[in-house]
Amino acid sequence: MIKAILLDIDGTLTDDRKRITPETKKALLKAQAAGIRLIIASGRPPRGLRRFAEELDMYDNRGLFICYNGAEVITCGTEETLFSVPMRPEESKAVLQHLKQFDVVPVIMHGRYAYLPNAYKGNMIDNGKGTVFNVIDYEVHSNGYLIRECADMAEEIGFPVKKILTAGDPAYLKEHYMEMDEPFRDTLSCMFTAPFYYEFTAKGIDKAKAIEATLKHIGCTREELMAFGDAQNDRSMIAYAGIGVAMGNAVDEVKEAAGYVTLDNNHDGIAHALHHFLGI
Repeated sequence: MIKAILLDIDGTLTDDRKRITPETKKALLKAQAAGIRLIIASGRPPRGLRRFAEELDMYDNRGLFICYNGAEVITCGTEETLFSVPMRPEESKAVLQHLKQFDVVPVIMHGRYAYLPNAYKGNMIDNGKGTVFNVIDYEVHSNGYLIRECADMAEEIGFPVKKILTAGDPAYLKEHYMEMDEPFRDTLSCMFTAPFYYEFTAKGIDKAKAIEATLKHIGCTREELMAFGDAQNDRSMIAYAGIGVAMGNAVDEVKEAAGYVTLDNNHDGIAHALHHFLGI
């Protein structure tokens, strides 16, 4: 019996217009009414998850947030921290120093602010689908942050960092990501979360690690989990869950790890799979 559903956001819970479709929302509300807990598992910080949780009534149904690709787990409503593993200060400083030589935009979310070197440089990014968008505007405003510029992030960032996001042109990142992560492969977790995002977290941190650390709190086993995802950072939880579902738009490695491939995020893939497995 499924007791909890893990949901990535971008490319999974939301369609390409960043909306939860009516059919997907209806199916997830039915799942909660049947006693199944919803868990949003995203690379986003907590502030970026709240509006989705509100839309899905997760605050009234004991929902959970897995944030920063698994570096933090908190409860909805009370926002009690159940799990938190930031990078060590020397690690985050080393990454920020190393990234200076690459044509990428590093972003760190903390408190009310998105910290970045220059709010006006490199803000138009190819989304990998033939169009460009303002990545700074998207990250800051979709997650509810204010901008704080740091001329030298490696020197000025002194707080614990849960995740370093780097945004860049997809072709550039594909060509240079191995150089970007080469000094940190043995000490940090480094991965693509979209064609235009490459991210750094503490070693061993991923969405599966985070949910494993909180299974006791939610009172279920991995066999009682159902997980939905589409991107590289979803692979671990797709493989970990009793029922791992890849969206039709998922990257190949996620589809290979999944037990089931559903429809894409623009065609109610979540609702389709919930009906297939749970009759919802």
